[in-house]
Amino acid sequence: MAEEPMLRSRAPIAIVRLDDLSEALRIAEALLEGGIFTLEFTLTNPDALRAVEKVRAKLRERAVVGAGTVLDADSARAAVLSGAQFLVSPVVEPEVIACGVQMGVPVVPGAFTPTEILSAHRLGAELVKLFPARGLGPAYIKDVLAPLPDVRLAPTGGVSVENCAEFLRAGAYTVGLGGNLVQKQLVANKDWQSLSALAARYVEACAGA
Repeated sequence: MAEEPMLRSRAPIAIVRLDDLSEALRIAEALLEGGIFTLEFTLTNPDALRAVEKVRAKLRERAVVGAGTVLDADSARAAVLSGAQFLVSPVVEPEVIACGVQMGVPVVPGAFTPTEILSAHRLGAELVKLFPARGLGPAYIKDVLAPLPDVRLAPTGGVSVENCAEFLRAGAYTVGLGGNLVQKQLVANKDWQSLSALAARYVEACAGA
């Protein structure tokens, strides 16, 4: 039996891009309660790697925890050593992909054009983050996958509970969910119940695609 991939098909990736990560564990628990178990903490916050360590130590096998906005090999290495189980970048940076491949960690680089998408795939990307997907829409994914059927795409940026199923029906492997899911106001208000409920809506929408 083939081993189940770390990043699963139609399992949304929650992107935690916040100025304050003091509630990182509670955010992760709320998302998990809503059915989202793949979490990305972006390195735009200097506390991101501490958040990765804390969440992994507490949730262990219940969640898959990665680092986002990884822009160079040093950051990639530091993230993996902190416990990151996957790496995400907004761009195709060969040294980040090479570092992830060398350390046995899936890498999800960001790409926009078919040339960038294929380059990322050939460099060893597990998935390719179609970013920003906001202005492209689901039809773009269908068009790209026609000549590049072996590429796994994860549209990110502008993915909402209303359109996530459309992206998946167009052929996306999964979706990345940022501010539309991990909303700053919900976190500021510590409204974990609403965050869990919103996560559940996304899971249901993705499952029904």
